Amino acid sequence: MPRVLISDALSDAAVNIFKERGVDVDYLPDLGKDKDKLLSAIDKYEGLAIRSTTKATSAVIKAGSRLKVIGRAGIGVDNVDIPAATAAGIVVMNTPYGNAVTTAEHAIAMMFALARQLPLASASTHAGKWEKNRFMGVELFGKTLGVIGCGNIGSFVAERAIGLKLRVIAYDPFLTDARAVELGVEKVDLPALLERSDIITLHTPLTDQTKNILSAENLKKTKKGVFIVNCARGGLVDEAALKALLDSGHIAGAGLDVFAEEPATSHPLFGHDRVVATPHLGASTREAQENVAIQIAEQMADYLMRGAVSNALNSPSITAEEAPRLRPFIRLAELLGLFAGQLTETSVKAVEVVYSGGVAKLNTRPMTAAAIAGVLRPMLAEVNIVNAPVIARDRGVAIAETYRDDAQNFESVIRLRIVTERQDRSISGALFGQTPRVVEIKGVEMEASFAPHMLYVTNEDKPGFIGALGQILGDANVNIATFNLGRSGPGADAIALLAVDDAVNETVLKRVRSLPHVKQAKALKF
Repeated sequence: MPRVLISDALSDAAVNIFKERGVDVDYLPDLGKDKDKLLSAIDKYEGLAIRSTTKATSAVIKAGSRLKVIGRAGIGVDNVDIPAATAAGIVVMNTPYGNAVTTAEHAIAMMFALARQLPLASASTHAGKWEKNRFMGVELFGKTLGVIGCGNIGSFVAERAIGLKLRVIAYDPFLTDARAVELGVEKVDLPALLERSDIITLHTPLTDQTKNILSAENLKKTKKGVFIVNCARGGLVDEAALKALLDSGHIAGAGLDVFAEEPATSHPLFGHDRVVATPHLGASTREAQENVAIQIAEQMADYLMRGAVSNALNSPSITAEEAPRLRPFIRLAELLGLFAGQLTETSVKAVEVVYSGGVAKLNTRPMTAAAIAGVLRPMLAEVNIVNAPVIARDRGVAIAETYRDDAQNFESVIRLRIVTERQDRSISGALFGQTPRVVEIKGVEMEASFAPHMLYVTNEDKPGFIGALGQILGDANVNIATFNLGRSGPGADAIALLAVDDAVNETVLKRVRSLPHVKQAKALKF
């Protein structure tokens, strides 16, 4: 039974879901605050469920030798070392939709609070001052809202703002023209958004590209009297520059739910009359807390129990319904890659995966990742299905997928083509029932099952070869389980693929290579 640690405060609903799905769960909500205790405990678990308190650092990931999945109940994963998790083959999941509505509503609330000076007016009224003429607000109606980041939350903000009769413009490098039309927003570049917006709201993750996207330079380009709202991530706004422009009156007000350093118990902007500040409350509603807890528990349980991958940041998605059907094809792709990788002796330049027949209509991304992992594993022992695409990209390996309707003699065929510095080779496989088999190697048809230990020999098709090979293996006390042959034509290139009971050592391989007409002999492990 897989075991999961919940190291941050999470709804009881998450605990119940894990138990109902057959996952053993330990709920220790204070453990994430103690790095040393977390490091000493983490190696007992296959899964780690967290909020924002726990820091899943490289040290935690290294200590978690059994970890398979880290689940972040919420959107932001800046407290997870994703490269370290990827390198370790750990799937990192989040819940991008669970608190989207709640965070969008908080951003809209910030806009109202700034436009009508609600916090100051409330404090004044509570003090018995009744300063009706002091708090002259502005209407949101007819104003231009600039949305930076028009993903899940940004889209919800845009929809609600349009309902309030604001004009909405959006800057997002990934926003398509069609999606902009669907949302009813005008797609613009960042300079135009800065120049035209009466209100600017941020809804983008914190990355190298977005850090200080509202820099001192960009803030100075904004319209005088603009409101700035940030309910996304601290670090998106240059806070010192924001204060200076608030003091000068260029920026009329700022609504900040997040800060560069959190928890922010003191800050230069605290106490500023034009700043509405909240302690990272964007996702803090009962509904959102329940939603993200339920979602992350369901996602992690589905992965640990059924192999389903959803909302992963470093791995292809596989639905729970897809998983049973995809699993044997993923294994086939991995075995084909491992076969080709063990025969590859020079740098891989390109990998092409050709899907023919019924498999071409399935979700092929995890199959391709598995194939790449197989190809690279003989050279890079730590490679896995999660980190393989990243490793291939970092090494300049070109990856291509091709789809064909016809699989000829089979319902489905996966063909793997490897281009190296010296040669171009291919291998094809199919499922016989649920069993992966080789059906073609370098254009030579054959039919062979995979085995833990195999011997691969290429030779010229000449009489006497089979007997001589059998004699060498017999003399070495290597028992043959299966013997499969194929050739491109009489007297032409031939391939022998043998399953053997034990590994073939280098001494035996040298004898095989010394046989007349043998071109290559390799011991394979699966």
